[in-house]
Amino acid sequence: MFGLSEVAIILVVVILVLAAKKLPDLARSAGKSARILKAEAAATKDEPAGTDGQTAPRVIPGETVGPRHDTPLPDTAQPSAAPHPPQPDSGQPRPQD
Repeated sequence: MFGLSEVAIILVVVILVLAAKKLPDLARSAGKSARILKAEAAATKDEPAGTDGQTAPRVIPGETVGPRHDTPLPDTAQPSAAPHPPQPDSGQPRPQD
């Protein structure tokens, strides 16, 4: 009867005949997927990592960063009733009272 290589060749020919219209779309899709995967792998490789394996925090000029709320206060520190520091001006007019 037929061997494994003959059956494989017959299957390839049948697939080519029946799916000839879809092959260019499949090849294009596979190429796009490969390019995206390659770009993502390169981006992951180039990202700077922090000391604990996480990415470094991003600093954006003009943005105020307050204290973290998940860190406990030292025993000697007493919460103050001082008002919050003024926020930077956003460039928009203030509402009139």
